Amino acid sequence: MDLPRGMKDFENSEFSKIEFVREKFLETSEIFGFKLMEPSPIESLSTLEAKGGESIKDDIYFFKDKGEREIALRFDFTVGLTRFAVSQKSMKLPAKISAFGGVWRYDEPQKGRYRFFHQWDIEIFGKENLEYDAEIIEFTSQFFSKLDLQNIVIDISHRKLVQSYINKIFESDDSQIVSDMLRAVDKIQKKSKQDIISEYEKKGYSTEKLEKIIAFSEIHGTPDDITKKIDTSSLDSWNEITSVYDSLKNRNISNIRINLGIVRGLDYYSGIVFEAFDTTFDIGALVGGGRYDSLPEAFGRTDFGATGVAGGVERIILALENQDSKFKELTKRISILYVPTEDMKNHAIKLASSLRDKGMFVNIDLNDKPLKKQMEQSIDSKFAVIVAPNEFSNGTVVLRNMLDRSEKQVKLEELFSELS
Repeated sequence: MDLPRGMKDFENSEFSKIEFVREKFLETSEIFGFKLMEPSPIESLSTLEAKGGESIKDDIYFFKDKGEREIALRFDFTVGLTRFAVSQKSMKLPAKISAFGGVWRYDEPQKGRYRFFHQWDIEIFGKENLEYDAEIIEFTSQFFSKLDLQNIVIDISHRKLVQSYINKIFESDDSQIVSDMLRAVDKIQKKSKQDIISEYEKKGYSTEKLEKIIAFSEIHGTPDDITKKIDTSSLDSWNEITSVYDSLKNRNISNIRINLGIVRGLDYYSGIVFEAFDTTFDIGALVGGGRYDSLPEAFGRTDFGATGVAGGVERIILALENQDSKFKELTKRISILYVPTEDMKNHAIKLASSLRDKGMFVNIDLNDKPLKKQMEQSIDSKFAVIVAPNEFSNGTVVLRNMLDRSEKQVKLEELFSELS
């Protein structure tokens, strides 16, 4: 029997890597003071449409329940967390909320992305404050550092700044023109310059103006680099993007640059936007985020705004694997092995139970397999403890480090401290 297209089962080897990312995420969330919650996996369709409009139906799983109500599976955490936040009339602000779990999207399956995948997310709800935007970006950088993810660059921009340039080139503030050009800019990472020009020429846009927009979107660097290439004095919100840049430098975040080609595809972004990339691995953005004050407003709250970031977990794992990460902190499991005799088996079972009583994660084969087979099954463990007649008669066991393959004899009374 086959799964529906785009779905998959996550075997233990894959799920343990997801759990590794989750542990690092929760650790970073604690450090930054975010409170973990899980919004409902099922939302009213109208709730999701508040974020993406009616066209969101093309990208999500939606259906009618037995009461003929239109409902849908969550496609990210931002909508659910925002819906929750606006409903909490007595919630103290700023509210810092995090989430980690599965989401569903009716996208075309691709490398690192199935139609069901895992996502991490943090949001700050409160009065507009550029330092909150900087903190979201700082969190991203620190999280990736905890994962030991190398070669990361974080590109920051500002939606209003890019919009003001579009208005200047087209000598118009027509919302349709702005929307089309933002989408054109957002496609630059995925399509060639000529393909984009051809697509929008067919919609009636001039080649000259399209080329100017694309050239603008290719500008990146430090604030000084940018001001040498364009006149920023006439652009909206330049002071905001430089303020966030300076704040991040003050927070010792060095892997950042301004990139005027970052706009984020969704229309609800209203201020600072950013994405993070692995410069050595062509897999697209690992995370994306920014300020989206218009979404709480769409849900009926005008007294606070929001800023946040989210990333696909499986895509992060691909990046870690690409840099040959061994996920060394992945496993805490211990395997108890024994020479397959009844006496050694009983001693091994007793030892396994004793370690489990102390809170350790212990595997033991109960089928009297040869020692070599037991060792093969223990490859994903951190340690293997071998119970053998000669050593056990002397009150010792063999402790094997499964990461570096080193071995030593350990007294039984000292085993727990060695494993700890």
